[in-house]
Amino acid sequence: MFAGIAGRYDLLNHLLSGNVDKRWRRQVARSLEPSLVEGARVLDVACGTGDLSLVLAGAGRARVVGLDFCRPMLEIARRKARTDSPDSRAVPFVEGDALRLPFADETFDAVTIAFGLRNLAGVSEGLRELRRILRPGGRVAILEFSSPVVPGFRALFRFYFTRVLPRIGGLVSGSRGAYEYLPDSVTRFPDQKRLVELMREAGFEGVGYRNLTGGIAALHTGARAGS
Repeated sequence: MFAGIAGRYDLLNHLLSGNVDKRWRRQVARSLEPSLVEGARVLDVACGTGDLSLVLAGAGRARVVGLDFCRPMLEIARRKARTDSPDSRAVPFVEGDALRLPFADETFDAVTIAFGLRNLAGVSEGLRELRRILRPGGRVAILEFSSPVVPGFRALFRFYFTRVLPRIGGLVSGSRGAYEYLPDSVTRFPDQKRLVELMREAGFEGVGYRNLTGGIAALHTGARAGS
């Protein structure tokens, strides 16, 4: 499914969100600013076409690695990196499974996953794997669609998300099924407070979240215990 929409993925992300998705990714980078220092290592899981990986690379001096299981998405990410800033060209993009990350325990100082956690076969398993590759004290940032918190806005957004978005997405990408999957997967994903609980159960501490654009998305952060 993701391979089939890779060529129009970036266009539709920006079009369907009114470019708000770019601001959300910059907020992820700001939340990890203390970790984006010289010598630090950062892993962006489910990186897709590399947008967040490149934002992270441009926001500091950390060594950023992007990982995704979809090769056509990674090919686009590599092309974008070659035409971006010198820092971004250094980002390696690795093909791999988010539930079996090809890295040793305690390898990274920070890990991110944007709009990918809900696509994993097991959310709890994915969270434990993110924690495994973090060094003690390392930070995690999870950007994901969530539950709008403003009642009137919630109803309006639900109509757009379930009725309008699949039509536009299907027309532009040629795969309406992919954009029907999107609202369905968001509906089944834990809301803000439940995700906090799951992160704590997976072994993260200092867990909190920030609603973005009225709760359309939420940015959850936490750290692996230790110093």
